[in-house]
Amino acid sequence: MTGKAFRLAAGLAMGAGAASVLAAAKAPGAYPLDGYDRTGIRRLRAYRMIMDGDMPGRLRLPPGARLPTAAIQLRMAGINEAYDIGPDTPRDPVLQAALERIVGRRDPSYRVALLDITDPVAPRYAAIRPDEGYIPGSVGKLLVMTGLFQELHDRFPGDTAGRIALLRQTMITADRFVLPNSHEVPVVRDDWGGVSHRSVRIGDTFSLWEWVDHMISPSSNAAGAMVWKHVMLLDALGAGYPPTADVEARYFAETPKPALTEASIRVLDGPVAAAGLDTARLHIRTFFTATGSRIVPGRSSLATPAQLVRWLLKLEQGKIVDRWSSMEMKRLLYFTRRRYRYAAATILESAAVFFKSGSLYRCRPEPDYRCGQYRGNAENLMHSVAIVESPREGGRPRVYLISMMSNILKNNSATEHAEIAAQIERTMREIHP
Repeated sequence: MTGKAFRLAAGLAMGAGAASVLAAAKAPGAYPLDGYDRTGIRRLRAYRMIMDGDMPGRLRLPPGARLPTAAIQLRMAGINEAYDIGPDTPRDPVLQAALERIVGRRDPSYRVALLDITDPVAPRYAAIRPDEGYIPGSVGKLLVMTGLFQELHDRFPGDTAGRIALLRQTMITADRFVLPNSHEVPVVRDDWGGVSHRSVRIGDTFSLWEWVDHMISPSSNAAGAMVWKHVMLLDALGAGYPPTADVEARYFAETPKPALTEASIRVLDGPVAAAGLDTARLHIRTFFTATGSRIVPGRSSLATPAQLVRWLLKLEQGKIVDRWSSMEMKRLLYFTRRRYRYAAATILESAAVFFKSGSLYRCRPEPDYRCGQYRGNAENLMHSVAIVESPREGGRPRVYLISMMSNILKNNSATEHAEIAAQIERTMREIHP
């Protein structure tokens, strides 16, 4: 049965929530650490307590990761909302020459798109193979987040308080969709006495806002599957969301698998297309866990650097769903955890970094070769998507958007991504001293 048909059939069986109590909190990751009172994401309060010495643990955050919520801004909203990138967008000669010097002589698998919006009225663009794409891996979680905020907008079109209430108050218990998973998430003790780190387990309960934070910050595949599942449920059930456990189970059991596949694609492709992005070159169509993919069969996925940078650009313009949603998504991307890959460059310690990365590896038999994570010999994808805002004394911050994708076989390219980040930051300092 289709989503709308199921919504009608479910009728008054919809409940007021699928779970009971909040038992855990999110990993050190995104969202400014002063956001607990507004969001209820317990990880935020816990990590502030650690930094203040009120909770056991160690947490070192660079200066750029300590901004308050009020400091997060949309850099193009209300200033230059008409600007866009396309095949005919001219390349800034200085920035293009620098990017070719930094990346052009490296592995030919690199694809990069770079947009300098330090002056939002006059952006500068540079790129290397920007329209050649790869499977996005966990970068595709940006699209799941987009789908969720579109559903919130559709449910509460003029009511941001209603959206906040649903994000905070909807308690969701992990089920088989989370299996298997390995990413650790921090779990805050009920008495605020400490934080442990472990993978998500069946039976763990988090608010919807915390599940999104799990998905973006430590890039939990379990969280990605749970959020995507609930985007589908929001679409199918409308005002009947959140459902009882029985209604939720019936939806996935009684809806034909081809219809589930189409629904999973529609709820993500729709808002991406509505933002003016090319869904042929930017889509995620396979659940992040094996169990999720068995329940909701997937298809192939693809992303290109040009489309990912356009997603970042639309975010800065307040055009991913709407301005409120764009701001919330940018806050969720704010990196308040141990930095890695592109974000690990020490030169960025004073910079605010809004970040998502992804990786995927596959191996094939080869003499004298041992398969390992980030060392795939058939495929070894590593992607970084970032907004970097570096302070400048006496002037507006240096701000650039970047999407970088690579497929360097047999090598963990995380260090090289950080080296490229350092060189790009030096270039930005030369252009905007």
